[in-house]
Amino acid sequence: MDMLEQLVTSFISTSAFGIIFNVPRRTLVQCGFVGMIGWMLYFSFQKVYLDPILATLIAAFVVTIISQFFAKIYKTPVIVFSVSGIIPLVPGGLAYDAMRNVVQNHYDVAVQLAAKAFLLSGAIAIGLVFSEVINVLLRRTRT
Repeated sequence: MDMLEQLVTSFISTSAFGIIFNVPRRTLVQCGFVGMIGWMLYFSFQKVYLDPILATLIAAFVVTIISQFFAKIYKTPVIVFSVSGIIPLVPGGLAYDAMRNVVQNHYDVAVQLAAKAFLLSGAIAIGLVFSEVINVLLRRTRT
């Protein structure tokens, strides 16, 4: 039941983010699906005790691959799907906790949380870029 709750919640949050950022209405379900798949991968890797940074990297990579696939099918820019799909992976709560600890003068905890948020954000960026590089290389070899 826990996985089902996670999937539904990630689908709704990703679709809601798409609404906020005015993605085309015809792509809202696909945006929700991309975010749901990314979160499902991340959550599943957490269940098998994989490092959160590696889990985020893999999930971001898969999100971008699915986004590129949907962009071709629905003739929409990749960013419509990738930005919406990445939202569940963004470590916003962790960054908030880091800043809260700074305000409370708990600098030792704040630095640890901020470093983890920074590494998770970097893993998202690397996953996005790595997937795009592979996509470009594959397109070049086909021509």
